[in-house]
Amino acid sequence: MGLSFIPRRALAVGAVVVAGALSLSACGGGDTTTASPSAGASSSAPAAAGPQLVTPGKLTTCTSLPYPPFQYKEGDKVVGFDVEIVDLAAKKLGVTQEIVDIKFDSIKSGAALNAGKCDVAAAGMTITEERKANLDFSDPYFDEVIAFLSPKGKKVNTIEEVKAGNLRFGVQAATTSLDYAKSKGFDPKQFDDAGKQIAALQAGQVDVVLQDLPVINDWLKKPEIAEKFELGGVIETGAQYGVAAKKGSTELVKALNDAISAAKADGSYDTIYEKWFGKKPGA
Repeated sequence: MGLSFIPRRALAVGAVVVAGALSLSACGGGDTTTASPSAGASSSAPAAAGPQLVTPGKLTTCTSLPYPPFQYKEGDKVVGFDVEIVDLAAKKLGVTQEIVDIKFDSIKSGAALNAGKCDVAAAGMTITEERKANLDFSDPYFDEVIAFLSPKGKKVNTIEEVKAGNLRFGVQAATTSLDYAKSKGFDPKQFDDAGKQIAALQAGQVDVVLQDLPVINDWLKKPEIAEKFELGGVIETGAQYGVAAKKGSTELVKALNDAISAAKADGSYDTIYEKWFGKKPGA
């Protein structure tokens, strides 16, 4: 129907009602639910809370001790390269880092993170396709290199020499060193952590070990190891380390990536690297 059939009085009354409603809407005191989201809801909304953490105010990190120079105990405190890398993210989140020592196998499988034992895992951990099925990883922060360590005068350069000499071979369980040995047809003796691995070599329980190069270099800083053992062949695998988080931890991974990227840009990554490895990256 057209407006020409509506009495003028009715139109006038309708106009007054609409005007009154608009006036009440503009001047009303408390009902903000009628405001559009863009008209003020965003300014009154609380700031983003950031990632949900296992313990509020703390970034809990799972690791496997000892694994020098990435993480190990110095007195009552856990220190190392990985510790300082994760500290960068903790500072960006406005929290402190707390470290939980746990077997590496439960870290790489994702079990520790899924059980809520920690928020992230940093354990000199190589990014692999198998592990990516169970974990989300940060951007890479370190290049993996593995190497042999054997008694002086019995230097081992290749895995073929291990086979030819029928040598007793030791690796850390659940690591890429184990993967490498198995890919070459070996079933080496496995140790729960790096500390037990080097102790077995010192005790003569194995003839040679395969481990990440920075760990071996750290062992060789100790006179009792350096006088009896020597570095053998070095293998650049082309793989890289990452900090891990539970699957779907988008905000945590972003915080880790932002921290690593910022540290590389402002030079603090180089400073941390040189502190723990005695040289700048790529040197």
